[in-house]
Amino acid sequence: MRAVIQRVERAEVAIDGRRVAAIGGGLLVLVGVETGDGAADVDWLAEKIARMRIFADDEGRMNRSVQETGGDVLVVSQFTLHASTQKGNRPSFLSAARPEEAVPLYERFLAAVEAAVGRPVPRGEFGADMRVALVNDGPVTILVDSRRRE
Repeated sequence: MRAVIQRVERAEVAIDGRRVAAIGGGLLVLVGVETGDGAADVDWLAEKIARMRIFADDEGRMNRSVQETGGDVLVVSQFTLHASTQKGNRPSFLSAARPEEAVPLYERFLAAVEAAVGRPVPRGEFGADMRVALVNDGPVTILVDSRRRE
């Protein structure tokens, strides 16, 4: 699984012009499931995100996690994180998991993040054409891949 984690002042998701989720300060997490991902990838990634120390402490250093700050987490599924751009100019998405494999792992990921942060996690809609708006704080944007743990 891959995730793009963005520290935000606020973020929201709209579908067909209707806002379906919004948060204040916290994390916007774009997550993509790759063919062959499993429960271990989901659980590792959820814990990594919840504990990642990218919020300022009292001295202004990035030393606090979203768990510690009580910030919000907004999760949006994004299969394009697994785009292959090695050949030609049209990305290939062959390594992205098909919906029948991805949806259960996405749902498990949402539950794991909720458990890790101790509160509900707003989300986009899997497979929908969404509009995501955000105000990046910092900016802080981090890419995490469960297959590159070392």
